Amino acid sequence: MHKQIHALANSYRLLLAGLLLAVTTVVVAASGVYMEPEEFLAGGFAEPPAAPRVLWISGTLREQVSEILSHPPGSARQRYWQSGPRTAWILNEIGKEQPITAGFIVEHGKIISASVLSFRESRGWEIRNPAFTQQFNGAGLQGQRLNKDIDGISGATLSVRAMEKMSRLALLYHAEVMRKQASTTP
Repeated sequence: MHKQIHALANSYRLLLAGLLLAVTTVVVAASGVYMEPEEFLAGGFAEPPAAPRVLWISGTLREQVSEILSHPPGSARQRYWQSGPRTAWILNEIGKEQPITAGFIVEHGKIISASVLSFRESRGWEIRNPAFTQQFNGAGLQGQRLNKDIDGISGATLSVRAMEKMSRLALLYHAEVMRKQASTTP
């Protein structure tokens, strides 16, 4: 009887070790680089723009960015790519503890596509799925808010909020670029 109990205990230990290994593998696989910036840009433009441009974040724009993020922007400038009325933005925002990198293609004040390029958190990786990111397609700004509702993901609340903030920034930045270009056109 003692040998049977010992054998059963060993079986449970092996099962527990296997489960821990499987969970660890899923967590490690969830975080990582899903798409390189060059691949993202190639998918957003017929011919990717050669060099990025820079939008300076100062004055009123800085205040608006701080309001969207609920903290000051991490940089005084934002790189972007443009071809005609289409812009591309690669942005970072903290999920729970780590930055999430996402790309947004914007044209005529609407998001054409959204992609998670890199995810570093242990939870919330589901935001990279097309079923989630496609919700942003067609979204625009109404004031400082998106003009459409984005469904959340259970267990990924902070990652969803980060994506919503970045989408609002991409739309705000696009509007600022278009406004500046319109004001310099004779």
